[in-house]
Amino acid sequence: MIITDWAWLYIIVLAVFVGYEVISHVPVILHTPLMSGSNFIHGIVLVGAILALGYATNDVERAIGFVGVVMATLNVVGGYVVTERMLAMFKKKGGDR
Repeated sequence: MIITDWAWLYIIVLAVFVGYEVISHVPVILHTPLMSGSNFIHGIVLVGAILALGYATNDVERAIGFVGVVMATLNVVGGYVVTERMLAMFKKKGGDR
């Protein structure tokens, strides 16, 4: 079965709308665990980017793979920074970590 470009576009638009509806109905208290879960998925993306870079056979593939690894790394690190800041909001002001 061949999926056309229009079908891919329809799937992406549908996924965006479904994702927005799901996330908008998540209670505020559950956003931090949701962020941690998405960081796990971003870690898998990083592993995939590293594997793709390892199988690159020419300079263009290596460049794209390197950019993918850098972007995935920034995404993972940024996600953990945001999660840490969200968790800090739940801590008492004078308490220990």
